[in-house]
Amino acid sequence: MRVHIVNPSHFSFGLSMITPRWLYVLAAATPTKWGDPVLSDEMLEPFDTGQIEKGDVIGIGIHTGNALVGYDLGRRARERGAWVIYGGIHATLYPEEAFERGGAHSVVKGDGDVAWGTAIEDCVNGEPKRLYEAGLVDASKFRQARWDLLPREKYVWASVQTVRGCPKHCSFCSVWRTDGQEPRQREVNPVIEELVELRRMGFRIIALADDNFYPVTLDDLKMADRRENKTRYNELKALRDDRFALMAQMAQLPSDLIFFTQITMEAAEDPEFLLAMKNAHIMGALVGVEAVTPEGLKDVYKDFNLAGDALVDRLRLFRKSGVHILGSFIFGLPSDRPGTFGATAELAKKADIAFAQFVTLTPFPGTVDFAKWEREHADNMPTVDGIPVSRHWLIPQAKRPKLLTPHPTMSAEEIRQGTQDVWNNFYSFKASWRRSALVKSLRNRVAFVVCSKVMLQAFGNTGLSTDSARVSRSTHWARLGMTILQRMFALKPMPDLRVPPPPSSSQPEAIEEPRSGIHLGIAGAEKPRAPTLPKREPQRLPASS
Repeated sequence: MRVHIVNPSHFSFGLSMITPRWLYVLAAATPTKWGDPVLSDEMLEPFDTGQIEKGDVIGIGIHTGNALVGYDLGRRARERGAWVIYGGIHATLYPEEAFERGGAHSVVKGDGDVAWGTAIEDCVNGEPKRLYEAGLVDASKFRQARWDLLPREKYVWASVQTVRGCPKHCSFCSVWRTDGQEPRQREVNPVIEELVELRRMGFRIIALADDNFYPVTLDDLKMADRRENKTRYNELKALRDDRFALMAQMAQLPSDLIFFTQITMEAAEDPEFLLAMKNAHIMGALVGVEAVTPEGLKDVYKDFNLAGDALVDRLRLFRKSGVHILGSFIFGLPSDRPGTFGATAELAKKADIAFAQFVTLTPFPGTVDFAKWEREHADNMPTVDGIPVSRHWLIPQAKRPKLLTPHPTMSAEEIRQGTQDVWNNFYSFKASWRRSALVKSLRNRVAFVVCSKVMLQAFGNTGLSTDSARVSRSTHWARLGMTILQRMFALKPMPDLRVPPPPSSSQPEAIEEPRSGIHLGIAGAEKPRAPTLPKREPQRLPASS
């Protein structure tokens, strides 16, 4: 009997921008008596079901975007006689769908760090449970990834998780409902051990693939401090102190490492935190800007963000502190108008952000937007081949609408084309070369431009184009760009690198002048969640990514 764990994908590039960490977490959660699991990332190449034998166990992790291709894989695996187990955010939200469409024997709902091993044992014994209610496991039970199983040459970036959960409640995001609003932070030592292991392998850039690396804001502390009962204040203070302890130990890692994470806008008003980030070599962060107008921010329940010139000033604070931003913007909000596209592109330039992603509003299951959409259009929901558009993930990729929700003033094609135009404008060669001035050497500037083109081809064009030939060309160029970046970003392995001891103090002593430019050894920036485009839905199997 063999255990297979698969990350389904509509597109295969031959290599990928970032490691799907959840695969390697579940590998660690696989009981050792069954040997090393066979890990397959379809971002690299399609999974060959011919390798499956009767009695094997296959775990398939699905998020909403890849659910349909995941269901097809599950049915084929079951026909081969395998036990089929689904997990991930989408299976957690719609477990019955995996049985009806994906040939599932079992579904793991929630985190899989513990439940995955139990599910395998039950399958081997011929008695799998229909549902495994894994829930939200405590941070002390988070598994360290099995990076020894990673094909190093297939990935540009590595990924490590330091915290699950987000205290915010954005209307387009399901994280706070599925991962919880109470941050679950890993202990410092296991995180550092993973970072050291990845540097030993020669990774230069590592994404801290968290729901929110900045889970406690200064305003949170102030409000909690006003209470007579200081219990909540002490809890938040402990979480914040743990963030500083982690960053202080990261600062002792080799200086050629570069980290990227995801944070909220309020971090710009926290100079102590930004300084700790810079000292820890966290030189890039995805920030969900979402909208550039007050009306747009209200549309997405994100009015804790700023708009207009105030937004530009706040984003520039990150740059001044040595943290370069990948800004995330949403088009298709009810308050958007034709002028929104140009205004957003102009603001992105004025704010000096290094990279950006521009996505159309997509109501994901588990979000406030999705519930509202289904409720308001229950009687007049359009269909494609008999499938309600509200179940867009079940529509074949070629027929899936590029914009799902009706807009009060613009057509779907206007929004799609306007979004595509902003992508093309922001990532034109001229604009990308101009932004590359934030790095100094010619080699770094070339790598910056290549990163920009990979962003456009892999995430902009493949997601927005309605022309299959153009999608195929974009996939080809994205593959070529990632091949170049993988070679440029690779460092010489350091097999003898040791885990640094905890520093005597984890708090920064003084505000330093930020260094100019990104010092990647070659270029800086990007991906998401990483690129995790859009990072509005955690993408993992039973275990977190």
